[in-house]
Amino acid sequence: MNRDDIDNIAAWLADRGLAGDDETSLMQGFCRRCVDAGLEMSAGTAIIDTLHPVYEGRVFHWTRDTPDDTRVTEYLPTAASDNEESWRRSPFYHLLQSGEDELRRRLELGETAGFPILDELKERGETDYFAMIHRFDKKTAIGEMDCLMSRWTTTRPGGFDEADLEALRRLVPVLGLAIKAASLARVAESLVEAYLGRDPGRRVLQGRMSRGVVEKINAVLWFSDMKGFTALSESIASDQLIPLLDDYAEAVISAVHAAGGDVLKLIGDGTLAIFTADDPEEACCSALRAEAELRLRLDELNQRREDEGRPTTSIYLGLHIGDVFYGNIGSKDRLDFTVVGQAVNEVSRIASMCSSADRDVLFSAAFRESLPEEEGAKLVSVGRYALRGVGRAQELFTLDPELAVFPLR
Repeated sequence: MNRDDIDNIAAWLADRGLAGDDETSLMQGFCRRCVDAGLEMSAGTAIIDTLHPVYEGRVFHWTRDTPDDTRVTEYLPTAASDNEESWRRSPFYHLLQSGEDELRRRLELGETAGFPILDELKERGETDYFAMIHRFDKKTAIGEMDCLMSRWTTTRPGGFDEADLEALRRLVPVLGLAIKAASLARVAESLVEAYLGRDPGRRVLQGRMSRGVVEKINAVLWFSDMKGFTALSESIASDQLIPLLDDYAEAVISAVHAAGGDVLKLIGDGTLAIFTADDPEEACCSALRAEAELRLRLDELNQRREDEGRPTTSIYLGLHIGDVFYGNIGSKDRLDFTVVGQAVNEVSRIASMCSSADRDVLFSAAFRESLPEEEGAKLVSVGRYALRGVGRAQELFTLDPELAVFPLR
């Protein structure tokens, strides 16, 4: 690889990084160009931490045997996984602890001591191993995203030559900058979707952030909360409370998402979500499917918790349809992307009547009227109820227990 090759690959990385290519495209394009320019690498791996509610980071692995397929692995926090011991015996852990930036081992010469992974690579026929860490400034690091780790191997007899190593030293920092840019964009997307909801998150990232800018939409409104949560929270050990909330929130949120809904807000043990579609019938049917899926998930969850000797409960749910304002509401320093309007107040009141009506789910008359006739026939009246803050009594409906609503599975 000559100077012109290095300059061309660096220019390509800068161009594609600015264009917003994802990490797999960057890794694949980089490795293929290096090989085409004469750098005989057999495999390359790049690792970068992230900021995500579940995963700690992502690994991008390219091999010459499958040059068009860059494998991506998302890994859990090391302390929460079964890989902590192997991590502590890895070259990357050594580099992080020692403060060094590079580690080279000539595998064909038997330089594998101290790192079990190097023995494995040598057995696969690798002759040379070169690892690097490029650290980010701690002042600008986000979460644990404080460096890019990479490793490069070859099967060429004699291993890498000095020109190969110098090319990697020149190019990998540019690759790291492009991967970091793509990863930061992914972090922003993950954060806004996790804390605002999927559709609100997308809207915010598209630039719809102005305070007071809202859109009037017609939506199915979902409000659910846990049955008997206050009494339950007072009767269980404090260290069981958050796992309890997480378990039942997971059942609700996954059911809503599976049916195409968007969760807008978690309020203690309560969940506010919406279903939208060009046709109100479609939105209502999606909400019905989510309700049916929720019941299946609750059955599985409660069985598991019972087997583990942990407390169980159920979910009260109110479903309504109406016009709401959807957008940014709040102060200049703290905004919330949510829905407001009379229909939002009404759906929370409907959910609160589940206990009085002795039903797990209640529907408004407006919701029932918006359903296709066949689905509407599955809902039966439970009577008229005075809803707090609503001017007149409302007729509410529930599912006829003899008529099934098919879940998503």
